Amino acid sequence: MSISLTPRATARVRDYLARQGGAVGLRLGVRRTGCSGLTYTVESADAVREDDVVMNVDGLQLIVAAEHLPILDGARIDYVRDGLNEKFAFENPNATGQCGCGESFSVR
Repeated sequence: MSISLTPRATARVRDYLARQGGAVGLRLGVRRTGCSGLTYTVESADAVREDDVVMNVDGLQLIVAAEHLPILDGARIDYVRDGLNEKFAFENPNATGQCGCGESFSVR
């Protein structure tokens, strides 16, 4: 099981976590929403939970709930700017579709 970060994403995560005093890592996940069903979640993690999987990627701890790992396995995360907007962009081999606005995705 693996998740990778581009150099831009790694730099942004380091900066983000440095500003989040006490964070043990970056929590990645999914939640149900939108017209295609799922959206990505990215937040600082204050603790590792019993059902979490912890991955060390470029010296950073990425924390994923075990139930979300099959959906995120193999994902490549970049940090992109589009005009005035900035966001983490997921390239996910498990995504089978995406809504027209790009806010949600589906898997089999």
